[in-house]
Amino acid sequence: MSVKVVSFGSLNYDLSIWLDRLPGPDETLRAQRMEAFSGGKGANQATAAARLGADTHMVGCVGDDDRGRWLLEMLNNSGVDTSLVRIAEEPTGTAVPLITPADVSIVIVPGANASTGIANADAAAEVIAAAEVLLLQGEVGAAGARRAAQAARSGGTTVVFNPAPVDPFLVEAVVPLTDVLVVNRAEQVQIEAIGPDTGHCQTVITLGGRGAQLDDVLVPSYPAEVVDPTGAGDAFCGALGVALAEERSLIEAVRFANAAGALAVATPGAQPSMPTRDAVNALLDGQR
Repeated sequence: MSVKVVSFGSLNYDLSIWLDRLPGPDETLRAQRMEAFSGGKGANQATAAARLGADTHMVGCVGDDDRGRWLLEMLNNSGVDTSLVRIAEEPTGTAVPLITPADVSIVIVPGANASTGIANADAAAEVIAAAEVLLLQGEVGAAGARRAAQAARSGGTTVVFNPAPVDPFLVEAVVPLTDVLVVNRAEQVQIEAIGPDTGHCQTVITLGGRGAQLDDVLVPSYPAEVVDPTGAGDAFCGALGVALAEERSLIEAVRFANAAGALAVATPGAQPSMPTRDAVNALLDGQR
């Protein structure tokens, strides 16, 4: 029987733009190309979990528009249960990843994601409490995310929180209910400045191509050809959640997640790059 994972978060229509470099002030640049992809940190992590074999539910909001319907179709095609995604009055959220050879920067228009709140968490409370892992991110509001985390607590569900982008209200609301906190170096500094007590939870620091830090242990990444880093962190979080749901140790879960993240950077787009279980296992077997 597969493990159960719930992702409470965002669904975005991604317009990815490839550039030689980011524009400066008052500068107009010609892009190399643009493509549309299904995205949103919540939906990306749900897709990652489903492709890795978890029984996965997505909780969130889309607009009553073609983009929202397309995002739901993409999730369903990946095996994600979208029965807990609500149709909101606002248009579907949009993200614009700006991809350069050095990195990716992302601009987000929340849209319907701003409506994801307490009502969504309450509607999903039984499903969350029955799951092994709840995945939370930073693209929805604090009240809903906290209520979802409280539902997880009531059922003994492990809460994996990836606070990206970092919002002080969200951090203060969710960190006290978090079991595993996943941050990069910049997010770690921001959270330290906000000042919540993180001593009760385990912190995983992602380091890009170097791998991830767990306490004083560096868990190295795997060789990868970077085509598009968009969604690599979500592949990591989704895989980490699945591995923890399967009762792997945290260090083994991080190794599994590193493999998923390495595979994700080789494919353009966020959700299209989420790897399958066979691909992750093949990479792990080849590196043992």
